[in-house]
Amino acid sequence: MRRMTEQRKRITQAEVARLAGVSQAMVSLVLNGSDVRIAPETRARVEDVLRETGYVVDIMGRRLRGKSNQILGVFTYEAVFPSGSADFYGPFLGGIEEESEVQGFDLLLFTSPGRRQGRRQVYEQGSNRLGIADGCILLGRHTDRDELDRLVDERFPFVFIGRRESSAGLVSYVGADYAAATAAMYERLWSLGHRRVALVGYREESESTADRRSGYLRACRRHRKAPLALTDADLSQVFEQLRREQVTAALVETTDAAAALLALAESAGLRVPEDLSIGVLGDTDPSQTSTWPVPRLPAVEWTTFRIPRREMGARAVRILAAMLRGETEPGRDTQVLLPCVLLDGATVAEAPGPRR
Repeated sequence: MRRMTEQRKRITQAEVARLAGVSQAMVSLVLNGSDVRIAPETRARVEDVLRETGYVVDIMGRRLRGKSNQILGVFTYEAVFPSGSADFYGPFLGGIEEESEVQGFDLLLFTSPGRRQGRRQVYEQGSNRLGIADGCILLGRHTDRDELDRLVDERFPFVFIGRRESSAGLVSYVGADYAAATAAMYERLWSLGHRRVALVGYREESESTADRRSGYLRACRRHRKAPLALTDADLSQVFEQLRREQVTAALVETTDAAAALLALAESAGLRVPEDLSIGVLGDTDPSQTSTWPVPRLPAVEWTTFRIPRREMGARAVRILAAMLRGETEPGRDTQVLLPCVLLDGATVAEAPGPRR
């Protein structure tokens, strides 16, 4: 039994060919699913030997020879398995898995190795860890900009989930249209009589934060209203400024910051949404946490918008598969923004009447 196990570990294409009574080239044709006409009995004989010997394709060898492994990588800059993160990343991964099966690819998840300053990295000791796969789907808010530039410069096939920009060239991505969704949320508040609407954005700059701010500013210009854009770095000061400016509605980028504002409002004797409406700009990534302590509140049905995460994962796989088939190249045709859907909750209502 031990000799048989060792033999299976060492099996080569040449040995498969000898056992099947065919040439090594014929074994290669069967493995690659070639369209070359092969006698059914010959194909069956080779496949039987492959199964019996437990032959495993030499993935790195195929990669070095320029062959496709039919493997897509999935790299995440943040952990995806802790319960809070899983709730956010789960739909992305579900869409990736389903569409990969449709496209005929296996998935390879890149996780913990290659860390720098507590964060994951693509390049370890100067080499691209993703190279074992034909191409890769990347996720995560805390992107390493230098790595992104290098991936673009090396023309490694990848698609980012979330809009990304690189100084090295165009990045292929599938993102959510945060600008349009934020503008639509503003319009919803305007229709309810709110004329002083503030934006409370995440403290770290990113494309998603910039897109939300762009949508907010666009809506302000449309209604000729002066913008009030704040960051969530110190929410006690933010709340006091909202009161001084007589703001009746706040658009808040993260759920944590929204929960903290709600608690501050209630402690000041204000009711949400009767005195202050709060809209959350999407079901946010748990890595986007406020520096302000998050209070323990009963479950809140936030007024928000749905990020099409499962659809984003599936579309990213379709774009990457097309790139690997040579049907398209990284460029504007591989940059997609999907619409979000507004969800009416219990934290937005008609604007209050004249303040006493």
